[in-house]
Amino acid sequence: MRREDLVDLNAFITVAEEQNFTRAAAILGTSQSALSHTIRRLETRLGVRLLTRTTRNVAPTEAGERLLASLRPAMDSIGTGLASLSELRDRPSGTIRITTSEHAATSLLWPVLRRLLPDYPDINVELSIDSSFTDIVSDRFDAGVRLGEALAKDMVAVRIGPDLRMAVIGSPAYFDRNPKPKLPQDLASHRCINLRMLSGGGLYAWELEQGSRELRVRVDGQLAFNNVNMIARAAEDGFGLGFVMEDQVADRLADGRLVRVLEDWCPRFAGYHLYYPSRRQPSAAFSVLVEALRYRG
Repeated sequence: MRREDLVDLNAFITVAEEQNFTRAAAILGTSQSALSHTIRRLETRLGVRLLTRTTRNVAPTEAGERLLASLRPAMDSIGTGLASLSELRDRPSGTIRITTSEHAATSLLWPVLRRLLPDYPDINVELSIDSSFTDIVSDRFDAGVRLGEALAKDMVAVRIGPDLRMAVIGSPAYFDRNPKPKLPQDLASHRCINLRMLSGGGLYAWELEQGSRELRVRVDGQLAFNNVNMIARAAEDGFGLGFVMEDQVADRLADGRLVRVLEDWCPRFAGYHLYYPSRRQPSAAFSVLVEALRYRG
């Protein structure tokens, strides 16, 4: 069936039920003359007269009644299908796939999901923990989470967390044996715990900044991990200095298990953003999640 056939049949049903061309034209948002032309075109195509027109009203012919009887169940079924789509819009559902780092997942995503999902049982969320730069389009993710400074320009970005800060940390026992570094250059004489990057496999160069001075410091030591929690643990056990997100060791700094140094070389920077392709048409479920994650601090 052609699309114009559906348009013509809908016009016929409306006129037959209203029994008036003027009212039917108003319902359909068209002119009376255009509606009359549509009905004549349908009758010509079918080869039968469907409506009897008088000066006062319009009534279906016998052929029109038979056609109306067969069309009503089909139109009712279409109406039910459209209503079900509307229900899906009003009741968000579906699966949302997000690629994210472990830090963002534990500090930002999970606290929100833990509160949100009980109220939306039809929303499913899959988090893929991966610190590498995943291509969310080719890998079929709905969205990703990255730091603000690493976002591609062709993406929609929604801030989901506060500014962040790095921290150079060591244990009190380590500093009992070693002087505290006062400048980034002093790190050369310290044992440091390296982070092995998952993307590319290289060792992370510590990014330090003070005013307009920006340094990338390569450090040495006995240990390297591809997990920040292990770096913090090794630093707490006195194996050297670590370089981690401040909030990841906030409790240890507060209770004295770790000590912070070079604080004036660790300024704040843009925190985590949820990003997705600008051409993406957000589903109701995705929109609910974005609003729940949106940072309002």
